[in-house]
Amino acid sequence: MNVYNFTGRLARDCEQRFTQSGMAICSFSVAVDYGFGDKKGTNWIRASLFGKRAEGGLPQYLKKGTQVAISGELRISEYQDKEGNTRTSVDVNVDKLDLIGGRNDGGQSSGGYQQGGGGQQRSAPAQKSDPFADQPDFNSAPVDDDIPF
Repeated sequence: MNVYNFTGRLARDCEQRFTQSGMAICSFSVAVDYGFGDKKGTNWIRASLFGKRAEGGLPQYLKKGTQVAISGELRISEYQDKEGNTRTSVDVNVDKLDLIGGRNDGGQSSGGYQQGGGGQQRSAPAQKSDPFADQPDFNSAPVDDDIPF
């Protein structure tokens, strides 16, 4: 099984293009942080959506700084750069993409747009209030000592 799950922020706006046969391809890079303190670093993951998943309204939400959660197939390859140095590329063919936050620059949150499995769906934007505020607090409920177990 080859499934890679990660969250990060888009490093650049999505680039949408079409093959000669008309298939849509949407490519973007995701910055994924790891570690903490002086050992903090960033992995750069190249991600691609193909076919119907790369069409429709999704590319308009894939802007630089947008936080995303991605699940897909991982590919690691090596190539030679212009100076002749060997580089490693980490690429993911995206199977599922969830927009989980707004942009760093204070832009509006993109809501709950989800992409996966070939279909598109739009869920309601996240609520800022506590959804459990009207629920009883079971931690402060009286203890019933007559429970037989």
